[in-house]
Amino acid sequence: MKTQDMNRDWIATAETLSSALPYLQRYDDAIVVIKLGGHAMGSDEGMESFARDVVLLRQVGVNPVVVHGGGPMINAMLDKLQIKSDFVNGKRVTDKATMEVVEMVLSGMVNKRIVQAINAQGGKGIGLSGKDANLITCKATDPALGFVGTPSQVNADMLHSLFEKEFIPVIAPIGAGIEGETFNINGDTAAGAVAAALKADRLLLLTDVAGVKNAEGKVVTELTAADVEAMTAEGVIAGGMIPKTETALNAVRNGVRACTIVDGRVSNAVLLELFTDHGAGSMIRG
Repeated sequence: MKTQDMNRDWIATAETLSSALPYLQRYDDAIVVIKLGGHAMGSDEGMESFARDVVLLRQVGVNPVVVHGGGPMINAMLDKLQIKSDFVNGKRVTDKATMEVVEMVLSGMVNKRIVQAINAQGGKGIGLSGKDANLITCKATDPALGFVGTPSQVNADMLHSLFEKEFIPVIAPIGAGIEGETFNINGDTAAGAVAAALKADRLLLLTDVAGVKNAEGKVVTELTAADVEAMTAEGVIAGGMIPKTETALNAVRNGVRACTIVDGRVSNAVLLELFTDHGAGSMIRG
């Protein structure tokens, strides 16, 4: 590379850092909950990039919390162990044998992989499940679905104590029942509950779509709760986007400033969403 070209690159880098200053000030000491799923979990390169972004957030004064999924890994392990699942209205029934596999995969393999990636980038990742210190207490979502839970209480004080020591919590969506049961929680639902309990500044739901699309198929970058309700009633928001927008609505109605459904396929999507005008998805406000 010629010296002149290198100088242009350095100047562009400096300009980018300078333009980020208002956003860095805006998010100083803010709490940002990130639901990790999809592309960012699918490759070592994606995980490394995500981990670097999260460590950078912590380095500039943001308090990030990572809540992860792991459905494909669970399915692979169930197939490997030849554990067959029953379904009710299209939803998997989580019996005791399935729950043991879910906890093993999420709290073990997946959680520790994310923690290791964060630590490799110089962060202080700490792995948790909702069962640790009664972080997430659950009730059964539907008895017909077995050990599938809906969060009823989140121990926000424990997370605040970790922020004070500059840890980055990485939470597996496993919860405890009041009678000692172990529950599997939908990752988006768990992230929304954690964000609401923390009164987080932002909730970011990383997914493998560009965002919420209108009737013309174009991504809508900003929506109100009323917009989401209307688009859902009209059938514009449908399928797998419905539970994500429902999570977003519940979060903003319970104290989260804004929720963004982020295109996790975009490189450095978290940084783009927080520290630039461009963003990387659809932001939903109350």
